[in-house]
Amino acid sequence: MSRRFRLWLVAVGGAGLAALFTAAALDLPAFGGDHHPYGDRAVRASLARHTANVIASINFDQRAFDTLGEMTILFAAVIGCGVLLRQTRDEHRAAPEPQEVARPVRRYALLVLPVALLTGLYVIAHGQLSPGGGFQGGVVAATSLHLLYLGADYRALERVRPVALYETGDAVATSAYVVTGLAALIGGSAFLANTLLPYGTFNTLSSGGTVPLLNAAVGMEVACAVVVLLARFLDQAVEIEEGNGT
Repeated sequence: MSRRFRLWLVAVGGAGLAALFTAAALDLPAFGGDHHPYGDRAVRASLARHTANVIASINFDQRAFDTLGEMTILFAAVIGCGVLLRQTRDEHRAAPEPQEVARPVRRYALLVLPVALLTGLYVIAHGQLSPGGGFQGGVVAATSLHLLYLGADYRALERVRPVALYETGDAVATSAYVVTGLAALIGGSAFLANTLLPYGTFNTLSSGGTVPLLNAAVGMEVACAVVVLLARFLDQAVEIEEGNGT
């Protein structure tokens, strides 16, 4: 394939994409209007399934299949980083040297760590009720563990972050999301359809049918994935040395 042909291919594809975007934009509701066909339908569907947080209803019910794609992207990113950052033959793992931490930093980090961890878990658990959910809470919970690295040392972080366990958790959480969708198929409904469980009482933790289950699976997957990603990068920064010791 010649360079000129590739340029023509990109130009034609870009022009077609621009035309589609323009057509879609021209058909949008007027700016500032009080009526939106998709928004109204999303709210009605969320209330019908007793999900107080409409965003959670969209992510884990109305377009749960799209959310599966987003999970898959993160899962693939973790695998890709693990492959790219794996230890090579001319590298060896060196024990990290502990560094002196200022007392104010140590106190603040160790004080905030449990608060941040509980906040992340709370955001995950209440994803179907209030703003937040698995994606946001998973990131907060995962990064909160790394306050131990700031407040203590890398060895302390390693003790609460066995990478193999988090890799397994990442795979289990992704599989749990898929299994929930397959269970709906076995029950005679569509893949990931919110038909397996009763919708429960509105605005309670048990409401929303399968929304809390999918939200929890995403929270676990995101938390484990972020821990594994940061572990791979930190390994390169503080542990991996060249074979000649430089």
